[in-house]
Formats: sequence, structure tokens, C-alpha cells
Amino acid sequence: MEIRTLRYFLAVAREENMTHAAELLHVTQPTLSKAMKSLEDELGKKLFTRQAFSILLTDEGRLLRNRAEDLVTMADRIEQEFVSLDDITGGDIYLGLAESYQIRYLAREIRTFRRQYPELRYHITSGDTEQVTEKLDRGLLDFAVLAETPDTAKYAHLVFPDADVWGLVFPADDPLAQKEHVTAEDLVGLPLFCSQQGWQNDIPAWCGDRILKLRLEGSFRLSYNGSMFAKEKLGYLLTFAHLVDTSEESGLVFRPLYPPLETRLYLIWKKYQTFSPIAERFLHQLQGSFMPDRRR
Repeated sequence: MEIRTLRYFLAVAREENMTHAAELLHVTQPTLSKAMKSLEDELGKKLFTRQAFSILLTDEGRLLRNRAEDLVTMADRIEQEFVSLDDITGGDIYLGLAESYQIRYLAREIRTFRRQYPELRYHITSGDTEQVTEKLDRGLLDFAVLAETPDTAKYAHLVFPDADVWGLVFPADDPLAQKEHVTAEDLVGLPLFCSQQGWQNDIPAWCGDRILKLRLEGSFRLSYNGSMFAKEKLGYLLTFAHLVDTSEESGLVFRPLYPPLETRLYLIWKKYQTFSPIAERFLHQLQGSFMPDRRR
């Protein structure tokens, strides 16, 4: 199975039309059709359902699409890394990031790093712990940022300098806005929004058995989306400070939880990982200047 054939397959899967895919790939339609038939013969599975004016993936085709995307991405990375061996002015770095205002520290380091390596290209994926660690484990990322303690048996890490503070976001005209902070008892009976990760880990650690009295109305991976639902008075959003606009003009307020609940942020990478030259240099900079007193 060749990488070129997988690129052909992904083009057909994306376009759902053999003619359109052939035009984009600059090959003839018979050449593309023959390549797809050979791929099906090699795998022993039917990958497409051919209809009058389109081509749809079978279950086996969808499985191959997911695997092919990873393989093609990895092949591209390998090519880029070998090109960058002689390119000391830049290269590609891949990061998977949790939501936090502390990402600004990472952004500042990238800005500093680009002064020395002006051809640096960085690629950002956002997601929760499950999403970014999966990509990291598959070799699709160099680094990930987590809002929970990492598995030290698998990952090396640096700790960000600050902690994220949990609180509640809700409309400014709500009676709770008169309070300086919010307790677990204040949350009883309210429809709550939270990330699944926070609801399963952070919030129970904060309120203990009282979690049984709290009701999760809905879960959000992105706090901004959750804040829009809160603004429409569908519920109250549990999230970190500084992620949502709570200025006077926003119509929303943020009140910290009490007792205070804080979450540390970690930058992680796989132990014994072989980095590209540019990723290796970037890690050295982080270890030397980003959080020098918190190295692990």
C-alpha cells in the first residue's frame, strides 16, 4: 500500500466523485479508478458504494479514511523533518492545546523563538485531555497541553507558572451576581454547563458528595459556546476565569467558586521521544526560559 494511493483514496473520499478527484489530483479518471480498484483488491474489502452521480464510503471505507489520514499526516511530517535537517531557520511544530488563558505564556515563547528561527511554522489543535493525548500518542503532535496531572509513566512535562481559577459564568441580572463568590449550595437546583473532564474530575474533587445534588444540563468542549447558552439563560457555565468575555458590555459575570478551586496546566511530551530538529530546539528554549523553576 503506497502513500500516493492513500492520497488518491482521501481525495475520492473527500470529493465523493471520481471525476472531480481526478481533476484535483491531475491524473486521468481511468488511472484513478484503477488505483482504487487495486486498493480494494489489496485490502479484500469494498471501500465505495457507487451511485449515479456520487461515490459514498462503505463502513470499511470510513475506517480506512481515518487510518489513511493519520498515515498521510505522518508521512508528511517525516518528509518535513528530513527537509528541516538542513534548514536551521525553521521547520514545523505540532501542538495540541487545552483551553486556558495561560496559553499566552506558550504564545510568548513562540514569538521569541521565531526571532531566531523565522521560518518556523506551528500547527495548533485544540481539545480536551482525551483528544490531544490520543494525537500525541499516535505521533501526530510534538507537545500537548493538559488541564490535569499527566501520566508520568508515559510523559515528561513542564508545569505552567500559574493556576486556572474555576468559577461560574451567568447573566449579570441574575440574583447570584450580588454574591462575591459561589458555593456548592448555591449551585443546587441550577442547570449547569461544564466540560465532561471538569465534571468528572475537578468539580467532584471540589464539592465531594454534594456532586450528587448538582445537575449537569449539558457539556461543552469550548467555553465560548457554553457562554452563549448561559447568556440565553439556558444554564450556568462552570469554567476557568478569563476564557469568556465578562466585561460590562457582555451581559455576563464571572464569580469564583468557594472554597477556591484551581487547576494546574501542564505541557507534556512522550518520554524518549525523538523530536525533529526544530521541536528539539523549541523544547530546550522552554526548559531554559519558559518555566525554569518547575522542570520535571
